[in-house]
Amino acid sequence: MNSNTGSREMKQKLSGLKTEVASSMNINLQQGYNGDISARDAGRIGGQMVKRMIEYAANSMNGGMNSNMR
Repeated sequence: MNSNTGSREMKQKLSGLKTEVASSMNINLQQGYNGDISARDAGRIGGQMVKRMIEYAANSMNGGMNSNMR
C-alpha cells in the first residue's frame, strides 16, 4: 500500500465518522461543501469526533476493555 492509498482511506474513514457524529446530533451534512452550518455546530461535530477517537484509542490500548475517561 502506498501513502496515497492510506491517506485516501483515512480521509474516507474520517468523513464517515463526521457524517455519523453529525447525524447522531441531528445536524444535516451535505456531500462536499458544508459552509452553511454554524461554527458552533461545526465545533460540536469536531469535538465529538475527537472524543470518539480518544475513546477508541483508549479501548484499543486496554485490549478492548471499556474505559472510564468521561
